[in-house]
Amino acid sequence: MEFGRINPEELDNVDFTLPPDAELTNTTLAAAKSSAPLQVRVGCAKWGRKEWVGKIYPPKTKDANFLDEYVKHFDCIELNATFYNVYPAATISKWKEKVDSNPDFKFCPKFSQSISHIRRLKNAEEITTQFYDGIMAFGDKLGPLFLQLSDNFTPKSFPELKAYLEHLPKDVPIFVELRHKEWFANNEVRNNAFKLFQELGIGAVITDASGRRDCVHMTLPTPHAFIRFVGNSLHRSDYQRVDDWVERIKQWRDKGLQSVWFFMHQHDERYSPELADYVSEQLNTKLGLALPRPNFLDRDKGLFD
Repeated sequence: MEFGRINPEELDNVDFTLPPDAELTNTTLAAAKSSAPLQVRVGCAKWGRKEWVGKIYPPKTKDANFLDEYVKHFDCIELNATFYNVYPAATISKWKEKVDSNPDFKFCPKFSQSISHIRRLKNAEEITTQFYDGIMAFGDKLGPLFLQLSDNFTPKSFPELKAYLEHLPKDVPIFVELRHKEWFANNEVRNNAFKLFQELGIGAVITDASGRRDCVHMTLPTPHAFIRFVGNSLHRSDYQRVDDWVERIKQWRDKGLQSVWFFMHQHDERYSPELADYVSEQLNTKLGLALPRPNFLDRDKGLFD
């Protein structure tokens, strides 16, 4: 993942402190008190990582079997594959069958770039219908959907965003990622966007990347958090950042948070399993959870046992 990437020598100069909660977050969580336990899932963005062969995938694992192995270690995936292609139901059904061994597994498909980046949400009804027709084949394995807006999708396109979101089906949860800096530079613009999400019951993605601290907006329009954490090859700051997130999630839980989707990214994805393991271990310890952890083939090289 290249978004928010900076030179390694700059990392020590970054203020990774998580900002205070937005006012909307406090309002949302206060209204969402529930006796149900917090639901938490931790995963990565792709299953097709050759770098994980010999680490968490058995030696000589073939590409066609990567998903079979991925589901042995994680209970969700931020499905970036659907960003590049609109897959038919037949293909989606094959993926679903591969994860039947993990009854709790969820796919979180990203909206096609044809919708978000090429058509820029305009005249996208037909391709959106095709996208939904495909992903609905996930059935009970379907988690929330993820609409990532282009880096150059500015607040000038707010009318298009509003119109598009208003016409989406309501039966599958959706999270939106804003990226252009103008969404966060002006309080009125920012508040209008997140207020729209709240009115429509749509969540906001929080992306924690070293070079884009404005995207760590700490605004929850719904009592559900979708966090994209971008690490820096197990730099020492990665672990402190995770610790801070675990503490904030604990605070949100106590205020009324209902679910967390925590997706691990690295600029060098070979290290994603190690940091995802640390995330799950810390959440289990600090929140009393029992999240699955990646099973490293050589656990003696693990970081936490």
